[in-house]
Amino acid sequence: MEFIQEHGTLLIIIAVIFGLYMTWGIGANDVANVMGTSVGSGAITVTTAIMIAAVFEFAGAALAGGHVTDTIRKGIIDSGPLESAPEILVLGMLASLLAAAIWLMVASMRGWPVSTTHSIVGAIVGFALAAIGLEAVDWGKISQIVASWVVSPVLGGIISFALMISIRQLILNTDNPFASAKRWGPIYVFLVGFIISLVTIFKGLKHLDIELSAGSSFIFATIFGLATALIGYALIRRVQVDPEADRDFHYASVERVFVPMMIFTACAMAFAHGSNDVANGVGPMAAVVGLVQSGGEVAQSSSLPLWILVLGGVGIVVGLATYGYRVMRTIGSKITELTPTRGFCATMAAAVTVVLASRTGMPVSTTHIAVGGVIGVGMARGIGAIDLRVIGGIFMSWITTLPVSGGLSAIIYFILYAIFLG
Repeated sequence: MEFIQEHGTLLIIIAVIFGLYMTWGIGANDVANVMGTSVGSGAITVTTAIMIAAVFEFAGAALAGGHVTDTIRKGIIDSGPLESAPEILVLGMLASLLAAAIWLMVASMRGWPVSTTHSIVGAIVGFALAAIGLEAVDWGKISQIVASWVVSPVLGGIISFALMISIRQLILNTDNPFASAKRWGPIYVFLVGFIISLVTIFKGLKHLDIELSAGSSFIFATIFGLATALIGYALIRRVQVDPEADRDFHYASVERVFVPMMIFTACAMAFAHGSNDVANGVGPMAAVVGLVQSGGEVAQSSSLPLWILVLGGVGIVVGLATYGYRVMRTIGSKITELTPTRGFCATMAAAVTVVLASRTGMPVSTTHIAVGGVIGVGMARGIGAIDLRVIGGIFMSWITTLPVSGGLSAIIYFILYAIFLG
């Protein structure tokens, strides 16, 4: 307790610095995954993606980012042994933040789309092993995370493949693809509004202490979807046939119909991501602040003040603006060639999978789902449309995320322990 009281201000300052570094990494990597399909398909520019993220990621983080966060991340470790030693938990949270942030920076520099959630979970496991031992870790939870390396991309890929086939049958293979695109476009936009509002209701509103029944949730989502469809209809009506472009690419005008639809998905996914994943960066920071303010009392959950969410939002936007282009390039152009229709299917698949996971409690990664979605739309054109070497590199980065972030965290914990308590 004396350690917390003596170094409280310094610990909060370090936590804020490390937390900003971590949220910078989320912006450079995780948010870049969300925006990569929109940029890679040519629907929006990198500058537009940054502007959309600045507004909607920030709004999602601040409005529905979670005002309570698990101190012991998702029950991965047992906090019992730490209740009499809060200084160990403080140093462990700081080590976890810095380790996850370093790994995200390395991955972003290499253009690897890795999971922010798995990075911070791996880091917390590393600290727990170093500070407490093997018995502190819930290995059942870890096995679920390992299983999600397969489940997440496969589910995202299946849904995006199915959506791509539906667009091919309903639009591309008809006698007048452009007219079919304008007819079916608002229905696809309705699905965007419907699914994303469900993501927000299921995963965001619970943090604001707003509880809706399943029936009320679907009614609200339907109303929001219809409103989105009306706006989409107005925008799609303004799209005209471009005969010059159609000479070079038969479906050029059809793809133009999907551009405003991609903007909807980009905005919606940015908001959903901001509301769902910002806690990865600010959760450990909030844990340190909560421990200092409580004088060292260890709690399973801690309050998440608005100023911490705002800091997280700022870090995310700066990360996307400065380094996000590398990961966006991998997601948007290196796995397979994307067009607005393909990008739309990949993003929609990610949204649907997030909804399914949130209702079933399945531990999935937004990043893995996004990659699986892109692979799925590539598979709709045949395996030759996918760069298997790029996919191999991505999968290796997923496998190494837990051990690398865990190892870094253990090393940093020992260094911090030597500095403060040695």
